[in-house]
Amino acid sequence: MSHSEGTNQAATESGESGPDRPVALVTGVGRTVGIGAGIARQLAESGWDIAFTYWTPYDQRMSWGAEAGATHAISDDLAGRGAATAAIEADLSDPDAPAAVFDEAESRLGGVTALVMCHCESVDSGLLDTTVESFDRHFAVNARATWLLIREYGRRFAGVPGTGRIVSLTSDHTVGNLPYGASKGALDRITLAAAHEFAHLGVTANVVNPGPVDTGWMSDELRAACVTQTPLGRLGTPQDTANLVEFLCSPRGQWVNGQLLLSNGGSA
Repeated sequence: MSHSEGTNQAATESGESGPDRPVALVTGVGRTVGIGAGIARQLAESGWDIAFTYWTPYDQRMSWGAEAGATHAISDDLAGRGAATAAIEADLSDPDAPAAVFDEAESRLGGVTALVMCHCESVDSGLLDTTVESFDRHFAVNARATWLLIREYGRRFAGVPGTGRIVSLTSDHTVGNLPYGASKGALDRITLAAAHEFAHLGVTANVVNPGPVDTGWMSDELRAACVTQTPLGRLGTPQDTANLVEFLCSPRGQWVNGQLLLSNGGSA
């Protein structure tokens, strides 16, 4: 599905962006239990204003379904942490959506300092049963939209050199997960290119692989198997990922650049 203009403002803006609160654009924040929402909460707590994207039709066709009221709940939570917010509905399979998302974020909160990409298309299928349509949709959302979002960021970034941040979430799944894993591999290369091509902007770019994080998509059997394969004896949480992303976006994380970081508790 596509919007005629790629985006649709669908939640209230909370507060006004202050001069001491930089703006982070976090994509893929559709559910309160998701990794994207966890990252948005941590960044808001750390002093960022937050623009975030969501796409309800994706959740509706997945096994977990759409979460009623999630956008408003997330916005209220972020506002409670001192952040001005802008919730932007965006179908990132639409090539016009990334520019429209930036237009909306900038008009409501100001220039974007950190771009954190948590959006994805993820439907299991393997070498023999993946359809061309599914393959193309995975690459449109996971690879092409990542490139277009990074391109918009690079074209528009006007912050102080050394403050800009790009972080993408990835996965190393391949078997039985062909289009997802392959498109995430492309995402890795696209993101890491920015660490060098945006050197003149003083922007860092990194990729984070959070490993298995159960946000409602795991079966009991899969959950148990993942726990046994992790030395710490538990699954990852959105907060685990959020802690690393917050560090990378902070001044303390400036020297980490051009890296694909495993943040998975040592999962095999």
